Amino acid sequence: MTSLRARDLMTVDVVTVPPETPVMAMARLLADRGISAVPVVDGTGKVLGIVTEADLIRRLAGEVDRPAGFLSSLFSDQQREAERYARTHGVTARDVMTPDVVAVEPDILASEVAHLMEERGIRRVVVTEGGRLKGIVSRADLLRALVTPPPEGGEYPDERIRRAVMAAMKKEPWADTFYTMLDVKDGVVEFNGFSRSAAVQRGLRVLAENVPGVKGVVDNTRPMPAYLFAST
Repeated sequence: MTSLRARDLMTVDVVTVPPETPVMAMARLLADRGISAVPVVDGTGKVLGIVTEADLIRRLAGEVDRPAGFLSSLFSDQQREAERYARTHGVTARDVMTPDVVAVEPDILASEVAHLMEERGIRRVVVTEGGRLKGIVSRADLLRALVTPPPEGGEYPDERIRRAVMAAMKKEPWADTFYTMLDVKDGVVEFNGFSRSAAVQRGLRVLAENVPGVKGVVDNTRPMPAYLFAST
């Protein structure tokens, strides 16, 4: 991981929302996509903040907050309380987002990104260039870099293919990224887990075959059990 940089690891197909997005829409988005955070950007792509699962949970928990008592209010930090109220009662991304986003440049070393995450106790950093979003590096991206040593030249062709296939799946409402997993070995995409139907299996095969660099597709999925159908 010595020579790897943020641009080599980052996920470039990032789901984003504008600041006016309603809280409940973001909650559904995170649940439907199986992601834990979404950057908030303006019309030019500039990062304004990020909404995480923790922010949404804080917002839901704020609904049961009790008003502070008279004596407590005398000794409280009014500015902090006002900010907390806005974040726990706000109805849009602008209100509930964390504005202090930890951002890095694309050329920062992966080791520095890891140190930054450890130091700040965070799960992800956004990658920006000129303030505009380029991608996200998560802890999972760093772990993949550790367990998959780069070949000579420092390239990750299989990992790049894996991310491209995953990004394509996330764009298709019929592609299940929760119960269907994928791996790439020597350019061959392997699907594992469960699929909903033969039609979905065919769709996944065609989707993968259309990703540049894919040399073949192996489908190891099984029909989804009835109990999983009932829970989705």
